[in-house]
Amino acid sequence: MVAVRIFGLSIIVSVLSLLAALLYGGWKGLAVCAILGVLEVSLSFDNAVINAGVLQRMSEFWQRLFLTVGVLIAVFGMRLVFPLAIVWITAGLNPQRALHLALNPPDDGGLLFPDGSSSYEKLLTDAHPQIAAFGGAFLLLLFLNFILEDREITWLSWIERPLARLGKLEMLSVVLTLAAVAVTAQAIADDDDVATVLLAGVLGVITYITVDGLGSMFNAEQQAEGQATAGPSGVVQAVGKAAFFLFIYLEVLDASFSFDGVIGAFAITSDPILIALGLGLIGAMFVRSITVYLVRKGTLSEYVYLEHGAHWAIGALAVILLASIGIHINEVITGLIGVAFIGAAFLTSIVRNRRDGAAGDSDAEDHAPHTAVIG
Repeated sequence: MVAVRIFGLSIIVSVLSLLAALLYGGWKGLAVCAILGVLEVSLSFDNAVINAGVLQRMSEFWQRLFLTVGVLIAVFGMRLVFPLAIVWITAGLNPQRALHLALNPPDDGGLLFPDGSSSYEKLLTDAHPQIAAFGGAFLLLLFLNFILEDREITWLSWIERPLARLGKLEMLSVVLTLAAVAVTAQAIADDDDVATVLLAGVLGVITYITVDGLGSMFNAEQQAEGQATAGPSGVVQAVGKAAFFLFIYLEVLDASFSFDGVIGAFAITSDPILIALGLGLIGAMFVRSITVYLVRKGTLSEYVYLEHGAHWAIGALAVILLASIGIHINEVITGLIGVAFIGAAFLTSIVRNRRDGAAGDSDAEDHAPHTAVIG
């Protein structure tokens, strides 16, 4: 019943989205919409795991808000308005012209119109360096802050424990992220994009520090005042301002994850309506439902390495985003790397649980009273 309640809305929205795609673009539109939905879910499963780790720190009210208002932001903000805004700002076009370009691609399916002017797809692709630099810096800092923290439970202990010792050096994650942005700008980006990549990367770092810092600050204040509550998993749940900034943090995080999906969607279609229906309504809804399911079922507590695997997938995605500024990387590779880390973390969590269960049974047998049998 829990799964039905959580995924029911996503299933209904998906059916309606596919129907809308059928009416809008015929059977081809229906197929494209379905493919985009699958693409988004496969690329963003690690996003769901990370979101679940943050969402379990929020009250039930804010969790519902994330699943409702957050979806509207994800669908219309990130999958429809954001690409249009990028074209509008970077190309110096007015919003009406950007929308016209999006809805009217070249007849031959190319990147240029017969008069030599750029299509919507080309303009958005040209903006990729600053998008990738911002998202790559944001996600890399998220990964480093996790992996450089000293934790009781480690997954890849041979590397996580040495990194945790290095993490005692304050602000090391920021230093490494800024260094990665600088190296990317100088060694990978085209000469014309160096300044843009540097600025976008620094803005990514500033955004992460600001949103994450404000959320942590207000959460600490509420815990000190006794306003925060403990959820079913025992995790202290934020309310008020702390929950609001966690919500903003989740939306920025979703935006950073969605960059590769939006860009990758153009390998399938440049139609913004189908992208919004497939990536947004179907993909984003299911990713959010998976997130809530993981929280409700306490999956992160049961499979303790999942969060580690998701963060390693994020680290890989951050590197791929930065590298993609100068090197073309197929979206399938991005998706497979994420699936590989999540799958490995899940399997090793199962092995750990079975090993601990066997050890518990053995201890119980050792401490059980023995009855002498006299033959």
